[in-house]
Amino acid sequence: MNYIDVIGMLAGGLTTVSLVPQVLKIWRTRSANDISLGMFALFGLGVVLWLADGLLIDALPVIVANAVTLVLTLTIILMKWRFGG
Repeated sequence: MNYIDVIGMLAGGLTTVSLVPQVLKIWRTRSANDISLGMFALFGLGVVLWLADGLLIDALPVIVANAVTLVLTLTIILMKWRFGG
């Protein structure tokens, strides 16, 4: 892995991990009232497109970061539907 991939992995890792506190807060409080479903739906669509881009250009950092981000985003959307608001 070259230094460009390392930078990409670090950038993707940090932005992906930024969703974890939100997932944990919704899970602990069982409340998603303050979460915007529209924002996360649009964000999720963007992540799907980034993932497709990563697959098309065979960029491992883009693929890994966006695959994990998509899972976290879908988790937030599902908890929004489950816990409400």
